[in-house]
Amino acid sequence: MLLMMNHLMPQVNSKAIDLDIEEWLGGPPTNISNELGRPILIKVFQVNCPGCFTHGIPETLEVREKFIDSPLLVWGLATAFEDFHLNTFENLKKLVDSREVVGETHEVLFSRGLLDNNCLDYSIPFPVAWDKVVPYQSDDYLVDAQKFIEKDFPQFDTFPTKNQKLILKQVMSYMKNKKFEAKTFEAYQLQGTPSTLLIDKNGILRGNWFGSGYNLAQEVEKLLAL
Repeated sequence: MLLMMNHLMPQVNSKAIDLDIEEWLGGPPTNISNELGRPILIKVFQVNCPGCFTHGIPETLEVREKFIDSPLLVWGLATAFEDFHLNTFENLKKLVDSREVVGETHEVLFSRGLLDNNCLDYSIPFPVAWDKVVPYQSDDYLVDAQKFIEKDFPQFDTFPTKNQKLILKQVMSYMKNKKFEAKTFEAYQLQGTPSTLLIDKNGILRGNWFGSGYNLAQEVEKLLAL
């Protein structure tokens, strides 16, 4: 699942900004700046995101198990940039407390035989933060649309004029219909879920990836060697 933008994005190899969150589940409240001295892997997901549960979180569980005796901290960050009626704190709590899944996640996992009594067939053993989701307000939809295009369509200026107009129209429509925004998701300019943030022991952002299959174990080994 794709999307999003923000011009305040912390760049890789620069200081990671603290998560802007509402609540923690499965662990005490904390943040990046509270954990200096330990590297952190953060898996960003949505409750209504099948790929997060078929690839993103299982990949993270494998890395966590491999480095269970290391200083590595593993966190989840549940966010929402779409399907706000499903990507809620209430549904996140059901997921963490009883492995209950909803929406497309349930449909896809059920169709693949990956549910246990209609619940996720594995637990999430690491702390999960709920991103701060607030009403979206724009001072200028066109400016916001242009920033979105700059991030998601880096070759935009090379597109035929017809295509540029179509993209701008679609993005403007998205902006005008956008009702909420998730603060951490946008601050890190994430493209979608699942995404992964990797932060070294000095609080420096070393990785920001959308999707899965980036050999996280190898990236974590590099981090632990610093």
